[in-house]
Formats: sequence, structure tokens, C-alpha cells
Amino acid sequence: MKKLSYKLPVFEGPLDLLLYLISKNKVDIYDIEIHLLFEQYMDKINEMQSMDMDVASEFLEMAARLVHIKSVMLLPKYEEEATKLKEELTGQLIEYRECRRIAKLLSAEISFDRYCRDAEKIKFDMTYTRSHSFKEIISAYISAVGRGKSKLPPPREAFSGIVTRKVVSVNSKIVYILKTLKEKNHMTYKSIFTSQNEKSELVATFLALLELIKEKRVRIDGDGEYADVFLLSDAPTI
Repeated sequence: MKKLSYKLPVFEGPLDLLLYLISKNKVDIYDIEIHLLFEQYMDKINEMQSMDMDVASEFLEMAARLVHIKSVMLLPKYEEEATKLKEELTGQLIEYRECRRIAKLLSAEISFDRYCRDAEKIKFDMTYTRSHSFKEIISAYISAVGRGKSKLPPPREAFSGIVTRKVVSVNSKIVYILKTLKEKNHMTYKSIFTSQNEKSELVATFLALLELIKEKRVRIDGDGEYADVFLLSDAPTI
């Protein structure tokens, strides 16, 4: 069966009560008068019981202990044992008093609802312990080399397709379409792009055709590649 403990209104335990009596009578803790201490201790216990308070068993155990020490002290041949028992009690009282003093100091600095401490310096083991196959190592090396090269400026050859590309203006293709339509009067949509070889020419031609349609200089009849492209009669010529 689990032992029940009770916190009394004033005293948290028998040692707490004994220290209270010692302090009250201004007695040296190293020279306790057991008989006087026992009488006052029992008076306090009786007072608690008279108030219908449940006295914890540890208080009664301490009362029995004081009775035992008092009885042994009355027998001369047990003087050595009585001294030992008294010293044990004195040692417990001194230890309890010290714990209570430290607890009082800590209570002003430490809250049990919150605990904080500085970050500890942790020493990391930087030794690499994993093992890899040679294929993984080669793949990692190639990947690392590739990332290193990506930071270098690109070679001149990388710009050859841009720098050397022929620049085709939209205006030149507008002139081309109008001249062709003036000669042939009309032509198919597909035939306009037949002679264009490079992408830049195709794009410029398409933009030129859109511009001419917007300005109502040409008209397209039909759908698809074989739609007819006509030069409008009232359109200005080149």
C-alpha cells in the first residue's frame, strides 16, 4: 500500500517541527536537551490532534524515537549508545536545516515553471565514416567538376550562333512582299515563305505580312497555306 504523506499547516515534517522548537527555545543545536524537546514536541502533536488534524505517521515515529533516546539516556550503562543516538538526530537536523537554507536561496532565483540555460558547446566528430563504391566516387567527381566549370565564362563558340546570325529587318521583307505582288498581282500564302531559308527571314517575313494587312495594303482570301494574297489597288506602292 502506498504511504500517504500530509503537509501540515505549519510544519512539513518532524524535523521541521524540531527545528522550530529549537529555534523557539534558542537552544544550541549541538547541545539539545532531549527531555525538554520531547515534552514540547508532544505538546505540539497533542495540539494538532485536538484540532482534529490527521497527524502523519512520520510525526509519531519521531515521537517514538525521542522516547527511545530519552529512555536510553536514563540508563548509565547505555551512555555511549545514547550519545550516538543523539548525534545521529543532531546530524539529521543540521543537514535538514542546511537543505532548507539552500532551498530558500534557490527559490528566489529559480522558477520551476521555467528553466533556462546557456547553450552548450558540442564537439562534432568530423570523421567521414561512410563507404562508397568506385562508381559513386567517379560520379561525384564528375558532378563536382561540372559545377566548377559552370562558374567559368562560356567559350567563344557558345556565341557563334548568335553573333554571326544574319539580321533581317521587317522593313526589307515589306519591300520584298510588295515588289513580288506588284509583279504577280497575287500569290499564295505559302509561296511567300518558300524562298526564305533561315528562321530570322521567316519571322521577319511573317511580321512584315501582318504589318501590311494591318495597314490594309494587302488582302488574304481563303484559309491555309494556299490562301491567295492580293495587293490592294488603292494601296501605296514602293
